[in-house]
Amino acid sequence: MAKLYFHYSTMNAGKSTLLLQAAYNYRERGMAPWLLTARLDTRAGEGRIASRIGISEPADTFTPEDDMYALVAARLGRGHVDCAFVDEAQFLTRDQVWQLAQAVDDLRVPVMCYGLRVDFRGELFPGSAALLALADEMREVRTICHCGKKATMVVRTGPDGKPLKEGAQVMVGGNERYVSLCRRHWREAMGDSPAATGE
Repeated sequence: MAKLYFHYSTMNAGKSTLLLQAAYNYRERGMAPWLLTARLDTRAGEGRIASRIGISEPADTFTPEDDMYALVAARLGRGHVDCAFVDEAQFLTRDQVWQLAQAVDDLRVPVMCYGLRVDFRGELFPGSAALLALADEMREVRTICHCGKKATMVVRTGPDGKPLKEGAQVMVGGNERYVSLCRRHWREAMGDSPAATGE
């Protein structure tokens, strides 16, 4: 039975590595995975999913204007797909998540989405919010804060290395721009705790 999956975490938890490993496992068993990623994420080049550990693969891309159901249907028209893998799923729109859910239900194609849950302000991305509401199964990909606790938040840093409190929700970057933290240390970094205010 086809399902819509959401694998979520904060930055640098290994989501793309897990996606690439799962797609490899499909191919190893003679099955046909289909990889998609957000066109705006060009860190590894347009249409490429890359992991920090050095593995990468080409992928088709989506923009906020694309109809995801139509993309899946068009891909099926070119040949069988055993599973669609969507990287950077936080950049999906709410409507696109519904379109993927329709593709799962009506076209019977499993869809595995991998993405961030919250932005640097601690707010849900629209695509992530829709996936949390609609996914049949959700799995948290864990990483750790510098203190050893589970990291659930992320800060965006400026050129001076200090955390930013304002800015556009979407700004593509990696280790040079984002740091994953537990909630306590995120609050401290954002100036929202007794330790940060000197109380």
